[in-house]
Amino acid sequence: MATQTHAENVDTVRTSPLFRQQALIDGRWRAAASGRTIAVDDPFTGETIGTIPDLDRQEAQGAIDAATRAFPDWARRPAAERGALLARWHGLIVDNRETLARLITLENGKPIREARAEIDYGASFVKFFAEEATRALGETIPPPAPGRLLRVEREPIGVCVAITPWNFPNAMLTRKLAPALAAGCTMVAKPASQTPLSALALAALAQEAGFPEGTVNVITGKASMIGELVTSSDVVRKISFTGSTEIGAWLMQASGATIKRMSLELGGNAPLLIFDDADLETAVETAMIAKFRNCGQSCIAANRIYVQAGIHDRFVAAFAARVRALKLGDGFDEDTDISALIDEAAVTKVNEHLDEAIAGGATLLAGERGSGRMMPPSLLSGVRQDALLTREETFGPLAPVIRFERYEEAIALANATPFGLASYLCSTDPQTIARASRYIESGMVGINTGLISNAAAPFGGVKQSGLGREGSHHGLEEYLNIKYLCQAGL
Repeated sequence: MATQTHAENVDTVRTSPLFRQQALIDGRWRAAASGRTIAVDDPFTGETIGTIPDLDRQEAQGAIDAATRAFPDWARRPAAERGALLARWHGLIVDNRETLARLITLENGKPIREARAEIDYGASFVKFFAEEATRALGETIPPPAPGRLLRVEREPIGVCVAITPWNFPNAMLTRKLAPALAAGCTMVAKPASQTPLSALALAALAQEAGFPEGTVNVITGKASMIGELVTSSDVVRKISFTGSTEIGAWLMQASGATIKRMSLELGGNAPLLIFDDADLETAVETAMIAKFRNCGQSCIAANRIYVQAGIHDRFVAAFAARVRALKLGDGFDEDTDISALIDEAAVTKVNEHLDEAIAGGATLLAGERGSGRMMPPSLLSGVRQDALLTREETFGPLAPVIRFERYEEAIALANATPFGLASYLCSTDPQTIARASRYIESGMVGINTGLISNAAAPFGGVKQSGLGREGSHHGLEEYLNIKYLCQAGL
């Protein structure tokens, strides 16, 4: 079969029934009453591919009201029934895998192979929580005296709001929506305006799966409008947000008067520590995945690569060869490894980090400055330990290598950041692995691997990288209240 051109791929996606350009509120697809829209563009070409409603405060409030009305019935339904609907939704996601993946490539720009991997990853959360729905177990506590019964029950929190980012537009929503629905909560989701189409497609499949009206709502519009509305709402009981630390801090502060539950996955500045005893091939593969997945646009990307002196030169030579072999191109091309970044500002930031490091004495071993929305995969060696890119999250395909001498130096460098989302280390020495993984300050540690995300494992950070966990049974607990019952007279 002949390979489709980029334009033909765009047409294929835009003619799919899952290509939705309206918000879903209370089971109905709606445009903005004002007629105002927000353009969505294709990062690879910069061309507009569709529009979404620019809803106002009243319309967003309508989605909260719909979720409020739907909550009592949904919360009372047996957990097995909620799990069955999630399982049906999972089946539809799997059946529509290719269309959903192409939708991600169209609005986000990531290579199609990675887009398919995101669909699989996102679907895994729906499957996991479909099974986990029946495991929100209660407890019986031994009473202090005869004639009493002490029990603990878990109840759904209520109406929840999910605010999701552009870099993983499918998986970030399923990771929030699936546990909320499994727990018995109803949800209002606000996707990033750069990549709203994946969320709308997921909502269409949820509707097809049979979720009751008002249980799943997806609204679109200005982030400032929805943020102010939900933080001041007495009805919204929880906010789950993935994004910048600055916005997360604002959400916490603005929600203070209404005392909400919060799950915040915020900024990262992940270190990768490669010790002298590391297996060279494993270390290079770890660096490739941890740095260049999703074109480097990941909160858990290895932003700082620290390599011990004894293995440094061999690692840099092998790593440079792999980076040079990466293909930059159209995300719809099956052979593409790195494609367009989300916008021109993203490339500008990577260029700034690249230029500042070179001005400080670093050597460019692979790649070059980017232009437009295309940033070639690039590698720097000889980077200073205080370079700008060690202090700021680059969020692009630029890998800096920094030499270190001693174990203690590596741990100090790894922790010299206010962030603590993910970290990585490569070593074959059990003692080094045990010590480093314990003393690195982060919520997650990848040991000899750059792939750490899993639906059954808790995802989240420490310090200014946020609070709360997504995935695993801990992720279900985030949407449940604990109620203690004390019964006397027995």
